[in-house]
Amino acid sequence: MMKGFDDIQKASKDNIEQAMKSVEAMSKGIQALAVETADYQKKSYETGAAAIEKIVAAGSVEKAVEIQNEYLKATYEGYISELAKLGSMMTDFAKDAYRPFESVFGKIPK
Repeated sequence: MMKGFDDIQKASKDNIEQAMKSVEAMSKGIQALAVETADYQKKSYETGAAAIEKIVAAGSVEKAVEIQNEYLKATYEGYISELAKLGSMMTDFAKDAYRPFESVFGKIPK
């Protein structure tokens, strides 16, 4: 009877350790996403402010439209790039959070 209780107690301890490792990985991943998002927002604000200054200083309407189009194109490309980066980061931290449970549920395909 004691052997069964010891096994249950060990399994519970192992499960708690796995859960804590998973929570730690998720916490680190979410923190990294928050830092990346804040950096992107800061950069986006700065480039937007610089574009407005250039538009205001433009000598003609045509030049202002050209500056605006360049800004919009760069902003769109930067946004798509950032989404890809965030998606990759989310995938990586989800894999890290799952890793402690691989022994129970199976390996993550690479």
